[in-house]
Amino acid sequence: MRRYTSNELITASFILALGVLFPLIFHIFGIAGPIFLPMHVPVFIAGVLLVPELAILVGVLSPFLSSLLTGMPLLFPIAIIMMFELGAYGWLTSKLIRSYHQKVITSLVIAMVCGRALAALIAYLLVRLFQIELNPLLYIKGAIITGLPGILLQLILLPVLVRAIQKMTLNRY
Repeated sequence: MRRYTSNELITASFILALGVLFPLIFHIFGIAGPIFLPMHVPVFIAGVLLVPELAILVGVLSPFLSSLLTGMPLLFPIAIIMMFELGAYGWLTSKLIRSYHQKVITSLVIAMVCGRALAALIAYLLVRLFQIELNPLLYIKGAIITGLPGILLQLILLPVLVRAIQKMTLNRY
């Protein structure tokens, strides 16, 4: 098993804290979270900055801890679906950048598509297993349409933000 550096663990912890705080701040100021997807941003940053194992951990724990600490999103079924979706975002983004040397924007797009496909699959499985009142296709369609401003903002701002973070990090050493 790989041992993680203190720097990696501190970075992962800080990004995880942002994954809980960003949606809370949006809620406090009345900014619609489902439109701007504030929990997604830290997870994608984790995917760019962290190894896949830590990035998936940030993705899975962000909605879980947010649900436990703030009640948002509801643990069942939304946070459960998001745990898979955001876990996929973090892991895939990191894996594509590190193992396949993809650009940030390419990694983000692929991770977004795959994460939402996984969310649809998990929603479908939860409906089948627990007979909950949720149409998986409408859920994903609604998430994509409602979240379109957030998705576009992420695709524009995340590469710029990541470059700025990487530049600050390189200048420290």
